[in-house]
Amino acid sequence: MNLEQQITQLLGLATRARKTISGEELVVKEIRSKKAKLVILANDASQNTAKKLNDKCASFNVELHVFGDRHDLGHATGKEARVAIAIMDDGFAKKLSGLLNEYNRG
Repeated sequence: MNLEQQITQLLGLATRARKTISGEELVVKEIRSKKAKLVILANDASQNTAKKLNDKCASFNVELHVFGDRHDLGHATGKEARVAIAIMDDGFAKKLSGLLNEYNRG
């Protein structure tokens, strides 16, 4: 199984465990309340959305990764297209962070 599949499956697992929040406004809210441990942004997000999430994550010290497009993220979480996903659990965030760092190096 390649890294992309592992990341997608872990996102699905986290979603089924109710440890993810998706949608730009809800993700921003979770970053502000310091509950988001990791944020995943679709690579086809608008510049405005990307800047907003980049700035929020930087100011609240939340790790941000760009992965897949909105349809990949939506499919992984079993929903319609999603531009941003926040991971709310330390364990899932740590594992996804490792996989995403490895994926972005490759």
